[in-house]
Amino acid sequence: MPPHDSDPGSPVTSSDPPRPSWSELVAVYLSWSMAAMLVLGFASGLPLMMVFSKLSFWLREVGVDRSVIGGFYAVSLAYSLKVFWAPFVDRLRLPVLTAALGQRRSWMLLAISGTVVGLLLIATSDPEVNLTQTLVGAFVLAYGGATLDIAVDAWRIESAPNDEQANMAAVYIFGYRLAIMFAGVGLILASRFSWLVAYTVMAGAMTLVGGMVFLIREPERPQVASDTPMYLQIRDAIVQPFWQVVARFGRWVVPVLSLVAIYRLSDFTMGVMASPFYADLGYSKEAVGLITGVFGPWPIVAGGFLGGFVAVRFRLMPALLVGAVITLLTNGAFAALALAAGPGLDLAANGDVTAVVNTPPNWALLIVVVADNLAAGYVGTVFVAYLSSLTEREFAATQYALFSSAYSLFCKLAASTTSGPLAETVGWAGFYFTTALFAVPSALLIGYIMRYGPGHAKGDGVAA
Repeated sequence: MPPHDSDPGSPVTSSDPPRPSWSELVAVYLSWSMAAMLVLGFASGLPLMMVFSKLSFWLREVGVDRSVIGGFYAVSLAYSLKVFWAPFVDRLRLPVLTAALGQRRSWMLLAISGTVVGLLLIATSDPEVNLTQTLVGAFVLAYGGATLDIAVDAWRIESAPNDEQANMAAVYIFGYRLAIMFAGVGLILASRFSWLVAYTVMAGAMTLVGGMVFLIREPERPQVASDTPMYLQIRDAIVQPFWQVVARFGRWVVPVLSLVAIYRLSDFTMGVMASPFYADLGYSKEAVGLITGVFGPWPIVAGGFLGGFVAVRFRLMPALLVGAVITLLTNGAFAALALAAGPGLDLAANGDVTAVVNTPPNWALLIVVVADNLAAGYVGTVFVAYLSSLTEREFAATQYALFSSAYSLFCKLAASTTSGPLAETVGWAGFYFTTALFAVPSALLIGYIMRYGPGHAKGDGVAA
């Protein structure tokens, strides 16, 4: 029995497998499963952008109150609460569809159909006259998109071995970013034609993705015997996935779930205040739009692929540790911008119209945003790979939804309740220094798990 099985509290010593060459790492991306992952990543990203970012623009354009627009944000809870219906996506067989396509592809097709219906409901609505149809469309789109995320995450985990999960995550993030860029085309279409055209085109794009579902491979997974009693099926679908996490990790479930919950906290808390920060610094809307919208997305893509290379080449825990360090440095760079603007920045932010803000040059903002996005892409990839490695393939949909909801709910609640008051209390420089330091507990937890943790807690795919 390996040392970490007999004594989880002792340092783990094991022989690492041979590291793949750089050419082998590149060759992984040329497979059909990676191409399918790119399309599915695009499909996961598009509903989220169209239900929130673009819809809020439309609602404000027709004069809907900001409080009402904020209320629409409640439908975003679908993405944080998806863990509650993930067991059904994991085990419930859809009539006709599951027999024809398999468990994962059948739910993908159902979810994509839901997003198409939601997009068309929004497209044909008139929020200036009646918000009911718009709200129903947003609800259907959000819950269809969240369900699609569950099925896509499960397909990703089951379609590649553990040592390729970082590569799959990088391609997924690339597809997600392409969806964000494509959603920007929606604003152009709405400006040139109408919102009806914009949302109809997006519905057409999701329909094409639905056609792609027939071309991808259904991953192999254990089948539930048809004669299994219903109460056992319910236990296996709802209770077993969560209990299996506790049983598999034992006392390590606490540090593992703690790491999952806080690893992205720094990015969440600082990111929500980025736009007000740029405005207080005195940058023009054109400069911010050009830097964040044109130059900004590509470093995220590059960082994602870099994270995939590093995670496969040097293992997940060292890659996560590097992510915590660069998060600390790049988020701290925003504090440097605040210091460069001088003491007048916080005075102006508090309403002093006589305060002088020494706006840093545009190139300084460009460097900070590019560095931050490069780090965000890297961190996103290695984190998704780590979450994937923590799941058992038999319960892929449910367990991944559990881990992703754990960090999403915690980080969103922390960001929404603390970011504004913290920035007002300590000023912009203090705010970004503080949020950068949120990466330190993550780094300490990673070091502890690396030193003493069993292989499955480190994402090495070693079953308990």
